[in-house]
Amino acid sequence: MFKSISPSLKWTGFLALLAALGVVPALAQSANFDSLTLSPGFSPADGTVQGYTQGSFSLSSIANRDRSNSLCVGFADTTPDHILVLQQDFSQLTLQVNSGGGDTTLLVQGPNDSTVRCGDDTGRNNTDASIQDSSWSAGTYKVWVGAFESGVRYDYTLTVRE
Repeated sequence: MFKSISPSLKWTGFLALLAALGVVPALAQSANFDSLTLSPGFSPADGTVQGYTQGSFSLSSIANRDRSNSLCVGFADTTPDHILVLQQDFSQLTLQVNSGGGDTTLLVQGPNDSTVRCGDDTGRNNTDASIQDSSWSAGTYKVWVGAFESGVRYDYTLTVRE
């Protein structure tokens, strides 16, 4: 009833299993840190996540300029730091980084990678990044929080407000 499996077939199956196990974590990971899922009227706690800047991937390689013609600058990991899911359209949103004074940047791409928004310094005396923009369509957005200089690590809190 049971047939013997040849040693070469066993090794082939074992290698295929190892390859599959090596691929699964890469496919499962969609962001380095927590994701946000928001609907209009969300609570402030639901619009807050934390992470840290990392990497030397130039955010300008995603887009040199955003939809408002602002420069996209900074360095981050190739994987987005956060995924932002908007369950409905928002007329206005603000994304604000607080790293305690680090020189951070922001790049938000989506939905369907069709729209890019970038942010750098917030005001005259704040080097943390922010984006304040209108007409946010429902969908999934990739969010990178970068550092102005490559390889610099800043712990941060990212806050999204209506």
